[in-house]
Amino acid sequence: MPSVAKAALVSEATAYRYFPDLVTLLREVDEGTWPDPEAALAPVAGSADPAIRIGYAARLLLDGVLANESAVRAMIAGSITRPAEAARRPGHRFGLIDAALAPAADRIDAVGLAQLRRDLAIVVSADALFTLTDLCGLQKPAAVDSAVHTARALTEAAFRPGQPVD
Repeated sequence: MPSVAKAALVSEATAYRYFPDLVTLLREVDEGTWPDPEAALAPVAGSADPAIRIGYAARLLLDGVLANESAVRAMIAGSITRPAEAARRPGHRFGLIDAALAPAADRIDAVGLAQLRRDLAIVVSADALFTLTDLCGLQKPAAVDSAVHTARALTEAAFRPGQPVD
């Protein structure tokens, strides 16, 4: 927050009056910067293939994470130190996942869809991306490619006839 206050040419006290912490400030900045999921998925709107749609959604989200990496890392750090705040992190991934799966949702039972949504939430996430870069040592483009590949594979498996998601 001291750096933010300095950059904004205000005192730290003024910055803290409006934003009690960095996570609150970042959440406010994030508000309205992402398009709604349907608009974001417009380039694949003509496709009913859930794997294509999920792949596009995953790449869109993860590229966005990389474009705002320091803010995303700060938000994650803030939610780790204050777990009660974790639920208040921006939830872009769920909107994108739901919108990507919507055209094919009637092709899978409700239990399978709920499981797929949870599975994808693990892969289509900043947390997964940072695991791939920080712990697995992948370069950022390769990390995005890996997460997109995994998201597509999970989706293809879930929609494969006669194949359970688990």
